[in-house]
Amino acid sequence: MSTSAESHHSHRDVTGGWLRPSVFGAMDGLVSNLGLISGVAGSSASSHAIAVAGVAGLAAGAFSMAAGEYTSVASQRELVLAEIDVERRELRSHPSDELAELTDVYVRRGVEPALAREVARQLSADPEQALEVHAREELGVGPGDLPSPTVAAVSSFGSFAVGALLPLLPYLLGATSLWPAVLVALVGLFLCGAVVSRVTARSWWYSGLRQLVLGAAAAGVTYALGALLGTSLG
Repeated sequence: MSTSAESHHSHRDVTGGWLRPSVFGAMDGLVSNLGLISGVAGSSASSHAIAVAGVAGLAAGAFSMAAGEYTSVASQRELVLAEIDVERRELRSHPSDELAELTDVYVRRGVEPALAREVARQLSADPEQALEVHAREELGVGPGDLPSPTVAAVSSFGSFAVGALLPLLPYLLGATSLWPAVLVALVGLFLCGAVVSRVTARSWWYSGLRQLVLGAAAAGVTYALGALLGTSLG
């Protein structure tokens, strides 16, 4: 009886794919806007003022996240493209040196020198394939795998805005006290933490409780600061 099915195994997505940045963006929005709303509420501000502050926090945070993510990804992309251009010029100007370099890579990985040179020669026959191989070996990325700054910015904006909306929603629906906002936000943080467990080795309940505790601590600290400042400045 074949054991191929029994010996087959799979791994978690160690990069997190789209899940990790999306969930962490939502958690960032949740914690930051919950903290902002809690701080304003602690100063004994009106429900209207708290709602306005929450909307402002959502907009400012989402645009800030989007701008920061766009700049970060665009800068990284430009750097990688510049290095790939360097590699492209080297392949055109010094093909024998690049062939020797690739051969050495495979030799260091345990391939016999003659076989390593033949593999390198065959891979280098196609200029685009050669560029792809050298980029992956030397830079750790492929020319076709670079992330889009626009996609990164839009996804960061959206995930942050969704997270920031949760503690704000009760006030937009007419709440007059902080507790509904805290409850909704903490439930959201627990769920986000539980989802993050998909890309970690932790259990869903541990990840969820950890994020809930951190969010509650942030809300407590900012509420206390708001109460203190409200009393001293009011």
